[in-house]
Amino acid sequence: MSESFTKLGLNASLVSGLEALGLTDPTPVQQQVIPVALTGKDVVGQSATGTGKTLAYLLPLFEKIATAKHEVQAMVLAPTHELASQIHQQIVSLADQSGLPVTSTLLIGNVNIARQIDKLKEKPQIIVGSSGRILELIQKKKLAAPTVRTIVLDEADRLLDENNLESVKAVIKTTLRDRQLMMFSATMPAAIIAKAKELMQDPVILKLKEQTSVPQDINHIYFISDQRDKIEMLRKLVRHLEIERALVFINKGDQIETTVEKLNYHGLKAAAIYGDANKLGRKAALDGFRTGKVQLLIASDLAARGLDIQGVTHVFNLDMPETPHVYQHRVGRTGRAGQSGTAVTLVTAKEAERLEAFEQALSITITKKALSHGQVFERRGKKRQ
Repeated sequence: MSESFTKLGLNASLVSGLEALGLTDPTPVQQQVIPVALTGKDVVGQSATGTGKTLAYLLPLFEKIATAKHEVQAMVLAPTHELASQIHQQIVSLADQSGLPVTSTLLIGNVNIARQIDKLKEKPQIIVGSSGRILELIQKKKLAAPTVRTIVLDEADRLLDENNLESVKAVIKTTLRDRQLMMFSATMPAAIIAKAKELMQDPVILKLKEQTSVPQDINHIYFISDQRDKIEMLRKLVRHLEIERALVFINKGDQIETTVEKLNYHGLKAAAIYGDANKLGRKAALDGFRTGKVQLLIASDLAARGLDIQGVTHVFNLDMPETPHVYQHRVGRTGRAGQSGTAVTLVTAKEAERLEAFEQALSITITKKALSHGQVFERRGKKRQ
């Protein structure tokens, strides 16, 4: 069992659950946030996308939840339904993998409120959702806020803007004054920090410098393909590059299963990890990948957070990363421990236009390649066409 997470003050069940998820070493933001959060102090954390902020606050939440008490003890507010859903799935996954009886309910707008009220009757310990719907349920007296001991604002810069500030403040005011308040975001302008301090009590401000470089031993290449042909292009590249172990990233978690089915149909040994996968399924996929029984591990950015597997020779971006930071986070899974690695990005002609911004932000060169007659060669001429 890894001692790294244990030294941060987490219990054995959580550490074991993290190992089942393939997580053995805390990221820098987790190393800084977790010990402070466990003391109960208010926290403002700024760290780039893909650095592990979600677990940085979820792990202390799990540590402090009184599982014998069936009442709402923590709230996590998010500015979008998609992010709220991802956080909820992460909680469900962490509870499943660790064996801890921590329960969560998702409360977002534009969803049948009667069903959400029924879910609240089950007395979940963590609430995740939008400030508007949570406030509505509190006002309807369907949700008791005084039992809440911790509130987290994820993407706080958006939650504290003019569109969300009033409802967020209203939710916070329904809780007791001695509750803990934590706020996290990739960007935290001075104006937002000032607003945060008005709501908090002597907060600890943690700002991690953004790493804007990638390992030197990674070769960055890209291929142009129509969107509908990307799976076929991936299949051909895996065969012709004689790849033994590669991570394949896609943007949407709900496409993982379909992608795996298509690759398996073409004779490739593929498996997937899901943000909300059951413990046995995820463990089987990771074990198969580590032992070589699985050639391609398909993952979304959420499902792969903190994943560290030795011997990954290639990382494929089947879908274009949304930001340079996401690209950096993905490709950093190869080229480790002095070994070389290759990052392969499959892009449409339109998507290729964005690669120059990635090169400039990360100080790398992404070389255009082509595949013809079973050979991969450098494409000459205008780079982005």
